[in-house]
Amino acid sequence: MSRLIVGPFNRVEGDLEVRLDVADGRVASAEVVSPMYRGFEQMLVGRPAMDALVVVPRICGICSVSQSVAAARALAAAAGVTPPPNGVHTTNLMLGTENAADHLSHFYLFFMPDFTRPAYAARPWFAEAERRFAALAGVQARKALAARQRWFELLGTLGGKWPHTQSIQPGGSSRAIEAAERLRLLARVREFRAFLEQELVGAPLEELLALHDEAALERWRAAAPGRGDLRLWLDIAADLGLATLGPGPGRLLGYGGFVQPDGGHAFPPGVWEDGRIVPLDLATITEDATHAWLADAPEGALHPSVGLTRPDADKPGGYTWNKAPRLAGRVVETGALARQLLAGQPLVTDFVARHGCGVAARVLARLVELARLPGLMEQALAAIVPREPFHVATRLPDEAEGCGLTEAARGALGHWLRLERGRIASWQIVAPTSWNFSPRDAAGVPGALEAALVGAPVSAGETTPVAVQHVVRSFDPCMVCTVH
Repeated sequence: MSRLIVGPFNRVEGDLEVRLDVADGRVASAEVVSPMYRGFEQMLVGRPAMDALVVVPRICGICSVSQSVAAARALAAAAGVTPPPNGVHTTNLMLGTENAADHLSHFYLFFMPDFTRPAYAARPWFAEAERRFAALAGVQARKALAARQRWFELLGTLGGKWPHTQSIQPGGSSRAIEAAERLRLLARVREFRAFLEQELVGAPLEELLALHDEAALERWRAAAPGRGDLRLWLDIAADLGLATLGPGPGRLLGYGGFVQPDGGHAFPPGVWEDGRIVPLDLATITEDATHAWLADAPEGALHPSVGLTRPDADKPGGYTWNKAPRLAGRVVETGALARQLLAGQPLVTDFVARHGCGVAARVLARLVELARLPGLMEQALAAIVPREPFHVATRLPDEAEGCGLTEAARGALGHWLRLERGRIASWQIVAPTSWNFSPRDAAGVPGALEAALVGAPVSAGETTPVAVQHVVRSFDPCMVCTVH
């Protein structure tokens, strides 16, 4: 048995370290370490409630809209206010813009450059992967960056700026969309759709979304070898066996994405386990701080509505600043894979039934979701009624509690707040990477990534094993959100 410490990881938002015990050329056990403390939850205590809409988006420069939406929904719940339909659709457009940009960045800038490492130089696809995806030099990565820059102009119209827009409010969006602006926004969505169709998929998005199982996907791949970056990734994934690498707990959580004015969702909430979908019981969420550098509560793991976040840097047994979220005491995974399984997306569902929830399934789900987002955003734009209200005024009570849930690109994001005497008395956040990168809990059960890394191959002499990198990046880590 040997010990390997991998980190800090590059191409990751925030600081991340992974400690591996290696035996017989494979990972025997893993500890995921978030070595950075930030303390946003403490910053909020004692402030006027609406200050949260200025402070909370600064948690992250990648998913600041998602943080804003979760905070606004928690405040709306405390105030008992419901945004009008235009406010709901505008919020969906902003979330869709940010989530699509995250998926694009993950694929082209974070995940694919690992296949241009020298370890793969002998593979038949290496030269083409290097030409397309080499960090800072790949032709497709450069095109994706340009498309991402144009795409974010949507948020300039919808929210004034990005990141840290201030237009998302508990009562909806403070920025009304006029009829002429709606047409300009639609043109920008279709421009992004064209990029996806020409460069990523190499075909109309609907052609990909019409593939209902893995056999159809294989026929589609074989019909036009090399056309589009998705087909090249499928070639690489098949060659390296990424479908069975890094299996998660097989239990996935979603809070629901693209909320509709009638309360429905385009991506429904729930829990997926072994092909079954069961309702989500928010009351069973707890956070365990046993192995975090955070003080334990006398009661043990706590629900976020009564949670504590008190630094204890010298705590025995601690190895990370991340708590261990659990659902009914069990480890869950969250992200695009959860959303597509809960939505019953046929291709992703069939792929998971055949191979499980490994690296390839996570990336496939993310790309399928990316292909679905332009259509959902076109529908949201069509549903906006210019000159109808986008926002209702909100008056917060002095004493109240609230919970705000949303789906960031990386998965389920929740904020829980309590107001006393008109000020914030408690604000607890459980981010997607908190779920996926959690440490062991009081029972010693590893978190989702810690378990997924077990069995990953480590070649002789490797100090940063490529298989470990693929597993870690398949979860798309965001450590600044994790430690808030």
